[in-house]
Parts: sequence; structure tokens; C-alpha cells
Amino acid sequence: MTDQSYSLSFTAASLRPDLARVVAENFVRLGDWQQAKRATLGTNALQTRTPSTGVRIERELRQRLQTLTNDQLTLLVSGSADERAAVTWLAMLKYNTFVFEFASELLRDKLAARDTTLRPSDYETFISAKSPAHPELLELAESSKTKVRNVLLRMLEEVGILVAGDS
Repeated sequence: MTDQSYSLSFTAASLRPDLARVVAENFVRLGDWQQAKRATLGTNALQTRTPSTGVRIERELRQRLQTLTNDQLTLLVSGSADERAAVTWLAMLKYNTFVFEFASELLRDKLAARDTTLRPSDYETFISAKSPAHPELLELAESSKTKVRNVLLRMLEEVGILVAGDS
């Protein structure tokens, strides 16, 4: 049994490399996460429809980005679209245990076996294997289970690991 529940807050923002870049730009420019937060939210730099959505997305992105080094943040700000996607994926893996274990256990094994198709049964097998240590996965409402799966798949598409239609 693990002491810590999985955080599934990643569903608030998927990878969103372009929005992560906005948050990172404010941090690189200001040198302080709280000032970057105020600058991002104060100007609606994430272009959200409601302030509460902006707060939720900014918080999720900032928490991920805080795991990165200054060099990684600089690459996120000034890099190509592919580099931004790679850096935001790295931040996600460093920040979120559920996503890290999914990638390091399920995806790594599939790629090692040269199996490039992610089937719904692969995802369900992963969830079943993790459920004894993480009963919170079984307690999710069906709509939440669907959202977690869909956002995870969207992130894999955003970083180029999964092509739309492969799942």
C-alpha cells in the first residue's frame, strides 16, 4: 500500500505547451513564482473565459513547471514547438506519479515489445494493477474515469507519443 493517493488534477489542463510557455515566460522575466502567478492571472494571459478557470489552469501548470530547472524553463520559453511539448511532458512526469507510472511501466513495456498500439484494454489492465495500492481509482465516478483516460490520451497526442485514433 502506498501512503499517497494519486493526484488526478492533471485533468485541469492536459499538457498545454503553449499555455505552459506563457506561465514560464512570466517566471523567467520576473524570477518569482508568485509574481509570475499574479502577472499571468492579472492580464488573463491564459485567455480563459472565467477567472476560476484561469486560476485552476495556472495553478496546475505552475506546479508542474516548478519541477523544472532554469535551463529547462528557458528551453520551454525559447524552444521550438517540439521542444516545448517535450519539456512540458518532462514537467508532467516529474510532477505527477500517476502519469509517470503509466509512462514508465505501461508505455515503456509496450515500446520494448515493439507494440505501438495503445488499446483500451492496456489502460484498463494498468488501472486494475494499480487499484490495490490506489483504491481512489476505483472510487471515481464513471465520468471522472473517462476524463482521466481522455486527458491522458490527449497528453500523449500533444507530445507525439500517440497518434489520434491509436487508442
